[in-house]
Amino acid sequence: MPQWSDYSNGERVKILRGGEIKQADLAEMTGLSLPTIQAAEQDKRLSLPTLLKIAAALSVDTSVILGQQAPRRALRQEDRTMMRDLSHAVHDTAAGIPETIEAPTLDELEEITRRGWELYWKGHYAEAGAIGAPLLRSAAARLHEQPAGHEAAAWGLVADAYRICAYVANLMGVRDLAYAAIGHAQAAAENAGDDLRKALVVSGRSWVYLRDARLPEALELAERAATEIEPRFSRATPEQLTVYGSHVNFAAVVASRMGDKERAADYLSQSHAAGARMGQEVRAHGTLFGPVSASTQAVGINVSLGKIGKALDLIDSIRDTGQLSKAAQNRYELDKAMAQAEAKMWDASLDTLESALRSAPQWARHQALPQVIVSKVGRASTARLRRVSKLIGATPGVAGFPAATAKTAL
Repeated sequence: MPQWSDYSNGERVKILRGGEIKQADLAEMTGLSLPTIQAAEQDKRLSLPTLLKIAAALSVDTSVILGQQAPRRALRQEDRTMMRDLSHAVHDTAAGIPETIEAPTLDELEEITRRGWELYWKGHYAEAGAIGAPLLRSAAARLHEQPAGHEAAAWGLVADAYRICAYVANLMGVRDLAYAAIGHAQAAAENAGDDLRKALVVSGRSWVYLRDARLPEALELAERAATEIEPRFSRATPEQLTVYGSHVNFAAVVASRMGDKERAADYLSQSHAAGARMGQEVRAHGTLFGPVSASTQAVGINVSLGKIGKALDLIDSIRDTGQLSKAAQNRYELDKAMAQAEAKMWDASLDTLESALRSAPQWARHQALPQVIVSKVGRASTARLRRVSKLIGATPGVAGFPAATAKTAL
């Protein structure tokens, strides 16, 4: 299969333009003539001014068009535009570059933050990112206007905004921006003096490490965050149990990716205990946890540990996932499809996967696990397999979009 660097500059422009943007559209977007765009794509003429205008219009670095680096996986034109604004907001705010905007009140910012997390947990990542950039700028403006000695709440909202930006960037595969945003979130959380926020930022960094295949570091951070906020169950508030439960559950996820069955089982036990104590799903600080979360996430953890029978037993015991966020419901369906594929229940796996892809096509675009499941099912030339492959919307190994691997499919 050709690598991204194997294509010519003109071919790369055409691939980046895709079917969504016609040559005439790109000409209008750049202010260049249609013959100039046609010549660029035919490798007849691509001057530096033309290169810069095309790169800006397609929201990519010039290095991508020149083949020096591959484009971000699964990013469409609107995604790249959103990520560019998100990057500007994160770096400009961290550098202290002021925005000439009216600062919302703390209550208004809290409401916008809740909206951002709602979009994120519904799987609407582009929309969450579109909110994340102005939210971060507005939170920074509010912090600047706070009276001396009263900045803690504003710092907390700045930390939340950075965390939303980091999570969106991490899911979009823009790892350098995710690292930067979560680092700025950590500094803001320290200034806020909020232990729960600090722990959430640490677990957020752990998640970035996990998707970057830095498993030992991810586990160390996840364990530290869970230990630092472990509450006494008899005195714990629902908010504390929510944050703690989500932390130990994530620690179980990382341990399972490392094949550490003993540690994964220990954290799963703590997760189930926290969920049972809560009795229902609770949302706090941009996360959701409860008994249903503990059970559904245990399915994927057991699949990673090779305990397929246990995963299938859990699936049979789960009756209602309606309390979960939409993204969590979709993720559970993918874990379920993976368990069925591992058990060689090919038709059931493809049925489950197809249902998940059809119910949340925008969310599915940013998930690697569907490709892993299809690869597991095999290359049988069936109508169902072709239909599911088409829904995934990406062909592994083509034009710099590498096939997903189970290690990074979280």
